[in-house]
Amino acid sequence: MTTMTSTGITSWPGRAEAWLDDRGKPAWIAAMILGFIFFWPAGLALLAYMIWSKRMFSRSSSSCGGRRMQRMAHMPSGAWNSSGNSAFDAYKTETLRRLEDEQQAFEAFLQRLREAKDKQEFDAFMQDRAKAVQTPATVQSPDAGQY
Repeated sequence: MTTMTSTGITSWPGRAEAWLDDRGKPAWIAAMILGFIFFWPAGLALLAYMIWSKRMFSRSSSSCGGRRMQRMAHMPSGAWNSSGNSAFDAYKTETLRRLEDEQQAFEAFLQRLREAKDKQEFDAFMQDRAKAVQTPATVQSPDAGQY
């Protein structure tokens, strides 16, 4: 797994990241420790990168979780997590389907709420604008107020 640029040449940080990902979390930790030993800012930078990219606290030890998610994406739904009990698997499938339906309904509800709020804000803006147009602007001459 290498990172290719538009010219087809891989950059050394991309190659290093792919190399470390292929070797898993222990390689990242070893690189971080070596970074602290030889040049402490490099070790600190690796630690920050591992925390920021969630490599430090991922549960998978292979390629920091990336390959596991790719393997699961290629499997048919339900094939990778069968319990062996067909009644339970049917219940679980139905429950997951129902939860997905509820999530979609909730997201649609939130979208309607956002749209209603946007409409309310737009209507208030238009009312304020209409009031501003209806009230004539008072123009004072430069000599006004001087005797």
